[in-house]
Amino acid sequence: MALRKLLNTLYITAPEAYLGRERENVIVRIDDEIRFRIPIHNLESIVTFGYVGASPDLMYLCAERGVSLAFLSPSGRLRAKLATPTKGNVLLRRKQYHMADDVGETLNMARNFVFGKLHNCRAVLRRYLRDYADSEASAAVERATRDLSFQLERVLVTEDIDELRGIEGEGTRTYYGAFDHLILEAKDVFCFRRRSRRPPLDPVNALLSFLYSLLAHDCSAALETVGLDPQVGFLHSMRPGRDSLALDVMEELRPYLVDRLSLSMINTRQLSIKDFEVQEGGAVLLNDEGRKKVIQAWQSRKRELIIHPYLQERIEIGLVAYAQALLLARCVRGDLDAYPPFLWK
Repeated sequence: MALRKLLNTLYITAPEAYLGRERENVIVRIDDEIRFRIPIHNLESIVTFGYVGASPDLMYLCAERGVSLAFLSPSGRLRAKLATPTKGNVLLRRKQYHMADDVGETLNMARNFVFGKLHNCRAVLRRYLRDYADSEASAAVERATRDLSFQLERVLVTEDIDELRGIEGEGTRTYYGAFDHLILEAKDVFCFRRRSRRPPLDPVNALLSFLYSLLAHDCSAALETVGLDPQVGFLHSMRPGRDSLALDVMEELRPYLVDRLSLSMINTRQLSIKDFEVQEGGAVLLNDEGRKKVIQAWQSRKRELIIHPYLQERIEIGLVAYAQALLLARCVRGDLDAYPPFLWK
């Protein structure tokens, strides 16, 4: 399978920035001074954080060149995005809608997403056990891996979508229940008690939420590129304004792409308390310097090479979401009997 060259995403973290156009270039102004310039053909997407502005002329250029433009809050929640012309064959999306309306098809798709997620959660825990077999926490982590194995068996036999979602919830709680054991450094700062999202209430949750928002954007862009509708999912029910299919694909990629990177940054002390800020009400967010560090690590991680477990091709990690979108499109078209989730070993 020929995969396209991985292009760049431009991340804008300075809240005082303003995006504009200069012929075929994207320019970034701060205090009426041009601080950055890049040709539009070098970009695949632009992601902004905070209250960044953009000129209508730039929006037109992005739409014309098929470059996605997303506006996120400082914590990483999607506020708005530029809708570019629909790509792909309308027949593919029509088939996707029919499958989403079919209870059996929905269950089969959702089952594979959940299996991929729980399998990769277990793989993260097993990696810890391999590296720290004699640690005090190894018994608790081992129990969690056994529980996840049992939940994976249940995923394969359930015939009810609501029960499947319940198993997914149980598996998530099992995994996050052991997550704090995987944090080995600076436990006074990076202590994980439970998953809190809106808002994140501690530095670990702030880091996870921020990276999950970047992954969600990549999944949505990948699905758009192959011609699927990101809003029509199977595991996640449809809701106005929510990219449910992107969230479906994202589930199996969270442990491998985000959780491992988060643990690596914490355990190698790339982040400290100075990279976070506490807002009124108790919300904890990455500050501007923290976001820059995380985005740099995210982009570096995406350039690493792996052998895709299903395709058996060497690809950049940044293309994993695109590879899964391609496989999903093949499944929807009927070229594959079932969707093969990304299974990290």
